[in-house]
Amino acid sequence: MLRRGPFFFFVFLSMQSTLLTTYSERLAETLPRVREQIARAEAAAGRGEGVVRLIAVTKSHPLECVEAALGAGLRDLGENRVEELEAKVRHFGADAATWHMIGHLQSRKARRAVAVADVVHSVDSLKLARKVSSAAMEGGGLVEVLVQVNTSGEESKSGFAVNSAFDEIAELSQLPGLRVNGLMTMAPFIDDEVVLANAFASLRRLSESLVSAINGFGAELSMGMTNDLDVAIREGSTMVRIGTALFGPRPGYTT
Repeated sequence: MLRRGPFFFFVFLSMQSTLLTTYSERLAETLPRVREQIARAEAAAGRGEGVVRLIAVTKSHPLECVEAALGAGLRDLGENRVEELEAKVRHFGADAATWHMIGHLQSRKARRAVAVADVVHSVDSLKLARKVSSAAMEGGGLVEVLVQVNTSGEESKSGFAVNSAFDEIAELSQLPGLRVNGLMTMAPFIDDEVVLANAFASLRRLSESLVSAINGFGAELSMGMTNDLDVAIREGSTMVRIGTALFGPRPGYTT
């Protein structure tokens, strides 16, 4: 059996320290830039400063990334996989941040997500909503959720189809244990502002219809990421999910 002596642990701790320093140094440059971009977009859209919430997406980044994010004052953190979210909440504690589950959620993992996430952004079907509702009722509390709508029509994306979304989401909103705070979408990953604006505007219009028709339906709009946050804010986003612009490419990814 290989014995790991003091030198091994010295190297291991040094690597951890280097990672933390790297993320901290990066955030010192990127976070002010991202916040300034958000503020400019708010002003250009005639919206009040600070109305858009920054969700820092730490998915696929190590614990040192989360530690640096918390050290920089970021308190809304987004994760894509239940297992990774569980590990980070376990390490830093439930109260360290508001933890957002932003990735596709399998129905069989709904109970686990409800146990660790403060907000689930990706409720993309009635089947999943019922699972989340059941898990919330078992836990004796309310779960904050956003309903995912596929505004681009891309088969690769999950979510309710725009044309049938109103009736299905109205039904979903009546499930016990859910606090439906609003809607979420992912626009196509392209540079065409007209296409992006249409995707975001369709979510805003659906939101306005639901809010006016359903008592207590939330007006949050989780839309906009690193490549399209300006357009999203112009079209009414209240939450932008930013990863690459803050933390750089995810480990193992080149784009």
